[in-house]
Amino acid sequence: MDGRSSPQAGSAEYVILLHGLGRTRRSMRTVEKRLTAHGYIVVNIDYPSRKHPIEYLADVLLDDAIEPFKKVPQAKFHFVSHSLGGIIVRYYLKHHQLGGLGRVVMLSPPNQGSEVVDWLKETFFFKKIHGPAGQQLSVSANGFLRDLGPVAFELGIITGDRAYEPWAPFLISGPNDGKVSVERTKVGGMKDLLVLPCSHTFIMRRADVIAQVLFFLAHGVFDHKSVTPQRRHS
Repeated sequence: MDGRSSPQAGSAEYVILLHGLGRTRRSMRTVEKRLTAHGYIVVNIDYPSRKHPIEYLADVLLDDAIEPFKKVPQAKFHFVSHSLGGIIVRYYLKHHQLGGLGRVVMLSPPNQGSEVVDWLKETFFFKKIHGPAGQQLSVSANGFLRDLGPVAFELGIITGDRAYEPWAPFLISGPNDGKVSVERTKVGGMKDLLVLPCSHTFIMRRADVIAQVLFFLAHGVFDHKSVTPQRRHS
C-alpha cells in the first residue's frame, strides 16, 4: 500500500480532525501533516472535551467550526477522529445535515462504550478529570450510545489489540487496546474494520494507521492486502 491518495484536481476536500477525551489538537498533528501533504484542506479542531456533554460539543462547538466552510462551492467533508471524537461525529451527523459529506475514519472509537468508564465513572477523580462526556461513554444501558443507532455514512474503523495497562485483562473482554475492546468499536452500518497491533493512546501517530486512513478516504475500504495475515481482521 503506498497510501498516496490525493483529492481530485480542482476539488475542495476538507478533512475535519477531532481528538479524543482529555487530549488537544496537538495529538492529531501527525495526521494533519500527512493529510495536508496529500492535498487535503485540514481543519484540526481543538475543543474542551472535559467541560461539556457530547450534545454540546457536537451541536455548538463542532457545528460552529464547520459552518464557515459550508459556503465553499462543491466542498466535500471527510472526518477523521480519535476515541471520543468519533462519538461526537456520530451525534453530529445524526442531528445535522451536511452537504458534500465524504468518508469517515474513526480510530479506536468507543461506539458501544468502555468497561473502563464503568469501573471508574463514580470516582471523584474520573468525574473531575473527564467531565460529563466521559460519563456518556459507559457501557451501561443509559441509552445515549444505543440511541445514536447505526451510521448512515461511509465509515471505516481502525482499532488496536495491544493493551499495556495492567488492569485491561480483568476489565475488558476479548482483544482490546487498553481502553476499548475490538468488539465495542463496532457499529451497525460501518463499511470496514481493521485491527492493528497498537494501543489506544498513540494509535493516531502510527505511520501504518495514517496510511490506512489515506487509503480509506480515497477508496472507501482499507488496504487489507498490505496487512500480514495474522494482523488482518474483518
